[in-house]
Amino acid sequence: MNPSEIISQLFGKAWWLLAVLLVLTVVKAALQIPAIKGALGEWLLALSIKFKLPKDRYKAFHNLILPTPDGTTQIDHVIVSRHGIFVVETKTMSGWIFGSEHQPRWTQSIYGKSYPFQNPLRQNYKHVKALETLLGIPTEDIHSVVVFLGSCEFRSEMPGNVMFGGNFANYVKHFSSLVFTERELSEIIEKTSRSVASRTPNVQHEHVARLKARSDPDQSRQCPRCGNAMILRTARRGSSAGNRFWGCSGYPTCRATQPID
Repeated sequence: MNPSEIISQLFGKAWWLLAVLLVLTVVKAALQIPAIKGALGEWLLALSIKFKLPKDRYKAFHNLILPTPDGTTQIDHVIVSRHGIFVVETKTMSGWIFGSEHQPRWTQSIYGKSYPFQNPLRQNYKHVKALETLLGIPTEDIHSVVVFLGSCEFRSEMPGNVMFGGNFANYVKHFSSLVFTERELSEIIEKTSRSVASRTPNVQHEHVARLKARSDPDQSRQCPRCGNAMILRTARRGSSAGNRFWGCSGYPTCRATQPID
């Protein structure tokens, strides 16, 4: 083999390695984008639900958009069974997670910096109430579950319904009492399926637009309780001091509030 052939082969291998490195770099960068990271986490949990929960006992729905008094809300996963209904909020995060059941805001600590985020249990409470309204069933038969995915670590003692993805299936299976008849279960599945079928691209677009408007100070919002305008305020006291939220302009007569996120 002459020198030119050797050089040609080396360059060929080098370009192949560069292409692989470029793809890996792009994938790594994409996984740092919150929307992509979150979607991947939801997909992984959906896959876990599919293979770890028997299909003859559990029916799963994903990414439901349901009406609420102030617009719409999106639920990551809903699992329906005769043992109850499980409303699942997923969080794909890294670093240390600090929080407790009653704190309005939790904290993610990573690379020496802290980032507050809404208590996912409070976030999921809205989902539970929306599903309760849709199905017309008592709250005690609906179980709120928060599942963390990614390389995060809990640094606070968490409630039993907050867990890592690997524990989720066993948590659901430990609910063994029957709370719905076969007929009731069929009605629940039918109602939920109709809600899924009614989701159109326009519904998705309007939901995303509402989410963007929620943090826009120039976007007008109406109080769901009294109809007055909502305005952005900053908490001055308590564990949420310094955090911004939407508050009714009719305060103190009306004390309605809404989180920004």
